[in-house]
Amino acid sequence: MVKRLLVVGMVLMASVVLAQDMVKGPVITWEKLSHEFGDIVQGEKIEHTFKFTNTGTAALIITNVEVTCGCTVPKGWPRDPIMPGSKGEITIAFNSSGKIGRQNKVATVTSNSIGTTNQVMIVANVLDKKL
Repeated sequence: MVKRLLVVGMVLMASVVLAQDMVKGPVITWEKLSHEFGDIVQGEKIEHTFKFTNTGTAALIITNVEVTCGCTVPKGWPRDPIMPGSKGEITIAFNSSGKIGRQNKVATVTSNSIGTTNQVMIVANVLDKKL
């Protein structure tokens, strides 16, 4: 019985190792997925730099960063491949002019990353400048 359990355990361990080896390619791992600014006054311009690491086994290539609103702008991202173990940054800016209340601004990162989150978010509560 002990021999069977030992063999089964070894087979399971080998399966896990094989599964890990099959996942090859770039993986974008974010330092954090969102940034909360708290209260800001209407008309303020804010920005945050999201940091990431390529924790995969191949070069990470970011081809685009898209936002859903003209008030949010991707100010920069690496255009060159990010090698395994290397770090990168994406800066997102938000102009609160004409906005009021809680704002959740999402940026979608298009890359060759395998199986990870491809969105980061800026969050702020825009207060009426008249107050």
